[in-house]
Amino acid sequence: MNADVPHLPLANLVLQDAIERIFVNDLYADIPRGIFLVRGENVLMLGEIDLDKDDYIPEPFRKASAEEVHSLSVARKAERRKGEKAKEKRLGELGFEVEHTGEVLY
Repeated sequence: MNADVPHLPLANLVLQDAIERIFVNDLYADIPRGIFLVRGENVLMLGEIDLDKDDYIPEPFRKASAEEVHSLSVARKAERRKGEKAKEKRLGELGFEVEHTGEVLY
């Protein structure tokens, strides 16, 4: 172990009744996820949530089904990937090499 690296205490978090809120365009959906275990090295900050503010959703957004929001999210990601591929192809034609695209290649 390197003596120059300070030892930082880590604490794992267990989140019970976790809910994931996904926003796409002007829609949002709350997806119940249940119990989440977050490893300590992935925790940057922990704080308390004001539940009154958490319930407030800004005006343009409206609640939709999880399936509808998920399908829109998948379509949006596919469209973004398509645009990235076109950009990478164009950069390749200009002599640039794209090192990391975020795709798993196996």
